Amino acid sequence: MRMNMSHKRKRGRIIQLSSRQLELIELVKKHSPVTGEQLAEYLGVSRPTLRSDLSLLVMLGMLDAKPKVGYFLGNTFRASNEPLQRFHNMKVREVQGVPVNIPDTLSVHDAVITLFMENADTLLVVNEEKRFAGIVTPKDLLKITLGNAGAATIPVSMVMTRYPNIVTLVPDDTVMDAIRKMSQHQVDCLPVIHPPDETGQNPLVAGWVSKSNIIALLADIASASELGDQ
Repeated sequence: MRMNMSHKRKRGRIIQLSSRQLELIELVKKHSPVTGEQLAEYLGVSRPTLRSDLSLLVMLGMLDAKPKVGYFLGNTFRASNEPLQRFHNMKVREVQGVPVNIPDTLSVHDAVITLFMENADTLLVVNEEKRFAGIVTPKDLLKITLGNAGAATIPVSMVMTRYPNIVTLVPDDTVMDAIRKMSQHQVDCLPVIHPPDETGQNPLVAGWVSKSNIIALLADIASASELGDQ
């Protein structure tokens, strides 16, 4: 994705939220007031693991906390719950972007050039029927080129991660489904595919959802809430 969105600025620095921080906001919205121990249990991690995430969200005003009570939504969201509710119900199709697709016959050399020209961090690979075949990341390309003089001419089909061994979304998934998958699998973006048809062929590519898409949504929610305060 070629989006460069931030949620908030702190003393001139752009602060971007992680997938886990986004999921924490949603959990607090759903269960508040909720303790740090309960949040850790929901996410399947230890309480100390969440300490820095919760501190940042409190600092940004997105969460607030009271001793012996727990965490609840901060001033950023408190003024108007409607935008946050819309975020909770939003479908992937409403936020997906256009991915960078390449044919599976493209060479590793040309794939590297495409990464730089398109300012992409992942490429979606399609077969000759324009159906989803796999993904290629900079790490994949780096592995094949190191110490391999002939790597540049190798087709990306030889180095890609093949479908169906890829975490994906479908357009009817919710944005929260996307956040959970990003958090669980520790990825920053996910391909969106049309549900496989009865032909048994690989699915068609529908789009792409990245962490930047989600952060941009939260920025819009925060702006709407701030307008409600005025």
